[in-house]
Amino acid sequence: MKKQYLLAPGPTPIPPEVLLTMAEPIVHHRAPVYEKIMQGVREGLKYLFQTKKEVLIFASSGTGAMEGAVTNTLCAGDKALVVEGGKFGERWANICKAYGVKARVYPVEWGRSIDPVSIAQALKEDPSIKAVFTQATETSTGVLYPIKEIAAIVSRHPGTILVVDAISHLGAAELPMDEWKLDIVVAGSQKAIMLPPGLAFAALSDKAWEFVGKSTLPKFYFDFRKELKNLTQNQSAYTPAVSLVMGLAESLKRIQEERLENVFARHAKLAKATREAMLALGLKLYAPQAYSNAVTAVVAPPGVDGQKVVKILRDKHNLTIAGGQDQAKGKIFRIAHLGYVDQFDIILAVAAVEMTLKELGYAVEMGQGVRAAMEVLTEAK
Repeated sequence: MKKQYLLAPGPTPIPPEVLLTMAEPIVHHRAPVYEKIMQGVREGLKYLFQTKKEVLIFASSGTGAMEGAVTNTLCAGDKALVVEGGKFGERWANICKAYGVKARVYPVEWGRSIDPVSIAQALKEDPSIKAVFTQATETSTGVLYPIKEIAAIVSRHPGTILVVDAISHLGAAELPMDEWKLDIVVAGSQKAIMLPPGLAFAALSDKAWEFVGKSTLPKFYFDFRKELKNLTQNQSAYTPAVSLVMGLAESLKRIQEERLENVFARHAKLAKATREAMLALGLKLYAPQAYSNAVTAVVAPPGVDGQKVVKILRDKHNLTIAGGQDQAKGKIFRIAHLGYVDQFDIILAVAAVEMTLKELGYAVEMGQGVRAAMEVLTEAK
């Protein structure tokens, strides 16, 4: 018998109650029953995003909301500052270039965080920059970016908006949109929201909506104004992913019942347990500081291919994690701890990593990492 385990940074495990909800008979998306579901979803998303603004919903991957954030706020020839410290920072730059937006790349060494002072300096040097694009968590490196500090800087520039990719961050750590004055926050369903891939979300501040009114870039499906008009009627402009929206209602209900502060505390403890376990095994973390609650990137030990760690875990131990991407491929492996994950998932993952490293010839004291994880997980707070 083989039992599969999933600890990748998306897709993530899905609660049985959510799966059962999505398996219920489908309803018609223009019927009152669907509009009632949407009313609850709208309120639940505001709670999750910590905003009073509407949160737009699209049937797409999170990249669709990223593209929409560009096409709905900027014009061809506009300048944008793009934080690029990993695979998904590169995506912001590529979307900008595809639509004729002049992307000035702010390079960050992979595995390192951002110095907010550098953002302030860039905006001072070029006040014509219309948007700053960044991640909250750079999923490919496991690095947490100082969004609160960056937002405080950008908010002082009335002609510039801050656009945050929170796809792997939202629901795993604090990101109060209104309090921090974030202009656009985009997210996806397959991370801490505990759904399959297929839904994208975007929330905009009043400042960002002013930019929407001036944008001249082409848009059709990802038309934010059109979607907002329909959303306020508990509808969507086009056919929605009905079953996913039904599952979203159940997932948001679970998050609200647990309460955000408890959700964040759970993620923080699981992340700390994972980090301490890897350090106890003599391994190094790819991000030496600015740790993410969503995913931990671990440097493969000397002589060990990180991709082999991933392969053995998947093929022999039935545990799916993630490897490195691009320049980090083979150098790291990534263990996610977001969404429908608890303490015993982490203990299992650490034990499997220990077994795999030993199989690959790394001198590991079996149980050392598990012990370190258990010590964190049994702490009172």
